[in-house]
Amino acid sequence: MTVTSRKQYVVSRPVYSEDSLNEDHEKMQRKHKALMEHVKEYLTCDANRAKKAVVSVLPVIGWMRTYRVRQWLLGDVVSGVRTGLVAIMQGLAFSLLASLPPSYGFYTAFFPMLTYFFFGTSRHISVDPFPVLSLMVGAVVTRLVPEDGPHANITDFESLTQDQQRVLVASSVTFLTGIFQLAMGVLQVGFIVVYFSDTLLSGFTTAAAVHFLVSQLKFVLGLSVPGINGPLSLCKSKFGIFVQITSTNKCDLVMSIVIMVVVFIVKELNDRYRAKLPVSIPIEVIMTVIACGVSYGFNFEKRYDVEVVGTMVRGYESPIVPSVQVFQESAVEAFPVAIVGFAVAFSVAKVYSNKHDYPIDGNQELVAFGVSNMFGATFRSFAASKALSRTAVQESSGGKTQVAGLVSAMMAMIVTVALGFLLEPLPRSVLGALVVVNLKGMLMQFREIPYLWRRDEPECVVWVGTCLAAILLGLDLGLAVGLGIELLTVVFRTQFPRCSILANLPRNKVCEPKGVKIFRIPSPIFFANIEFLRNKLVEAVGFDPLRVLRKRNKTLRKIKKLLQKRDHGITEKGLENLFRTATDDPEMNWSAELPSEFSVPAVNLHSLILDFSAVSFLDISAMKGLKMALKEFTHVDVDVYIVSCDALIMEKLTSCMFFDDEIRTSMFFPTLHDAMLDVLEKHKDNSTGSVVRKK
Repeated sequence: MTVTSRKQYVVSRPVYSEDSLNEDHEKMQRKHKALMEHVKEYLTCDANRAKKAVVSVLPVIGWMRTYRVRQWLLGDVVSGVRTGLVAIMQGLAFSLLASLPPSYGFYTAFFPMLTYFFFGTSRHISVDPFPVLSLMVGAVVTRLVPEDGPHANITDFESLTQDQQRVLVASSVTFLTGIFQLAMGVLQVGFIVVYFSDTLLSGFTTAAAVHFLVSQLKFVLGLSVPGINGPLSLCKSKFGIFVQITSTNKCDLVMSIVIMVVVFIVKELNDRYRAKLPVSIPIEVIMTVIACGVSYGFNFEKRYDVEVVGTMVRGYESPIVPSVQVFQESAVEAFPVAIVGFAVAFSVAKVYSNKHDYPIDGNQELVAFGVSNMFGATFRSFAASKALSRTAVQESSGGKTQVAGLVSAMMAMIVTVALGFLLEPLPRSVLGALVVVNLKGMLMQFREIPYLWRRDEPECVVWVGTCLAAILLGLDLGLAVGLGIELLTVVFRTQFPRCSILANLPRNKVCEPKGVKIFRIPSPIFFANIEFLRNKLVEAVGFDPLRVLRKRNKTLRKIKKLLQKRDHGITEKGLENLFRTATDDPEMNWSAELPSEFSVPAVNLHSLILDFSAVSFLDISAMKGLKMALKEFTHVDVDVYIVSCDALIMEKLTSCMFFDDEIRTSMFFPTLHDAMLDVLEKHKDNSTGSVVRKK
């Protein structure tokens, strides 16, 4: 058995209050710059600052100067080729989620990556179509341009085919999304991502996976189900599929099942033997090639009425101008797309930046995604973000920088320009099956519910509430509801904090100092929780000081009235002993035992210590309530100490005229130990009051 050696240290210094500490040591005051000084500093420019500004706007300049060609180039090229193959297959599938012709998935895998290469600060994320954003864009597309029925009353749709109308809607929504992201980046509001916790994003992406699953069932089953949007659209889509279930295309169903089983098994093998395999098996690419060959050889389109990808757009179409009318119709949906796209991408980018030890800038990431989406939308692509699976492929296969992303984009360009026609016989059910099987990771997030319930019930409420709201109300409203639930949990935690009583633990036994109560406040004090904290404090000390004071004043008036009525022949010894002085306004000895006809709550407390070590701020309303509570305790002869108060809170208390003749700075102590030593010194000879009974 090993014995851990425990070293001791001894500190010898005076017991300090805030006043005595300021007397013995000079306090350093922070210098607050005036507004004009901030403006002058912001507008001042020199060579170094200009250089930093250019590098911050174009981070590629910074990391390209240190690029190690011999060590990194081969890995980036190999990683880019592998990532590009995955991006091509998933781009086709995710374009279906966006309710667009499949070839436009190649556009989204190419154009946004070109601009992110120059403006992005992450060296590892792959910027491609993301299923959540694809579905959110697809919801707007099917709302404005439904499969069956008239399209929205937008003049820009005149003389356009249905596919062209849908492409215009998707690109316009994406352009508006980019405007929102660019504006937030320029305004330096990248901190907004902190309001989207991992729990909220997990619940949201799980709900999105459920939407993906239902949206792909019509392709897997070979059914023609119109797109439905709005609240309860998921239930309506399920009902539409159920009604047509007897019309299932058996060829599509069998092919989808085979694809899903094979891809699932191989992906599990890839994960299990990742350390032994030099390169993971690109099963999606293999199955896509096989499905294309089989479909072409057996003419699935005509023989079994299988819906195929069809004619692919060869090359790149001319740029288009976004529709302002679509902006007006989709502003409410575009903003959540901007937020979710950035939040998910930044969270993944942060993981890889920490792993490889390089910095990323949230505001610059907003600028990068904003410019990427605006540039891509001009060339008919739809909203792009990070892709978790492709980012993992890019990093695990040796990618060191965004050169790998550039190679991946080149792969998409080659397919678009020269090889796209080879994918025309590909059944859409195969793309749907690939989407479904890739949803496994997102759907498995349901396993977090029991863990969250055991560990943190409010977090579990956020997860379940966000997921249910996004499933039932749609992704845009669901995100807003989830954010509202999350903010409510924050309010709940701060409004009803778990206060505690501190005590000594000698030999694992709780031992509170006699006559002393140490109350720890574990949260900020503000208008919403000041009354709750006061009630908790009253509960902790065992009496209400305001009620005690009222009872004492009432009893004091009765005693004085009795003394005035007594004759000289009646002894006054029993009542006179209740007073500590014999002046005209004597002080009552409330620690003594009162006669039976007087009922005053006992106060078995001489010192109250409030631990402010976890109090980060104090607002004006809370300040007033705190001052009133402190005075109530001092009026019933309880010494109040406040310890470990933040310096900024002390400054605010002073500037807001918190201190007066009753509430003084001498009540504040730098540490709990200082306050406890002062209490013990002041009450070392403390004795209880004499027992007095009326004769």
